[in-house]
Amino acid sequence: MKNKIPNRIHIIGSVGSGKTTLAKELSSKLNLPFYELDNVVWKRQESGDIRRADEDRDEYLNSIIHSETWIIEGVHNEDWVANSFHNADLIIFLDIKYPIRTYRIIKRFVLQQLGFEKSNYKPTIEIFFKMFKWNRHFEEVGKPNFYNKFGIYSEKLLVVTNKRSIESYFNG
Repeated sequence: MKNKIPNRIHIIGSVGSGKTTLAKELSSKLNLPFYELDNVVWKRQESGDIRRADEDRDEYLNSIIHSETWIIEGVHNEDWVANSFHNADLIIFLDIKYPIRTYRIIKRFVLQQLGFEKSNYKPTIEIFFKMFKWNRHFEEVGKPNFYNKFGIYSEKLLVVTNKRSIESYFNG
C-alpha cells in the first residue's frame, strides 16, 4: 500500500547524516520548499554569520511552519523547534551509523576545501573539528533527547538507517 504523500516534513539527524541531501531530493521530487534550521538560527551575510535573536528565530520558524507545505531539516531538537515536530505530517529521523557520518564529515570538508562543494558557512579547520564533537554529542545526548521529547509522535515517525527505507516509504 502506498503511503500518503506528506505536505509537511521535518528531517532530523546528526551532522553528516544526509539531512540536506535528502531535503533537496524530496523538495525536488515532491515540489515542496525546504528550509535549513541553521539558516533559521543564523542570518547569512558576506561579512559573517549573525545569530538571530531568539524572538526573531522563533518568528521566522513559525512563519515557515504555518505555511501549507514545507520540508524543514536540521539537527535541532530543543524546545524552540517543538512546533515543527507537532505540525509535521512526517518526521524523518536519519539514524545513520556513526562511522558513516564521520566519513561524510571528512569527505565534505575535503570537497569544500577543494571548491567542489558549497557551504553556508566558512569551512574552517575549527568548524571541521567541531563537527566531530557535534556528531558525538548527537549520538550521546541529541538522539536520546529526541526520543524522550518527541517519541509521542511515533505514529508519524520514520526512522531511516539507509536510503532503501526512504525509497520504500515514498515508492511503496
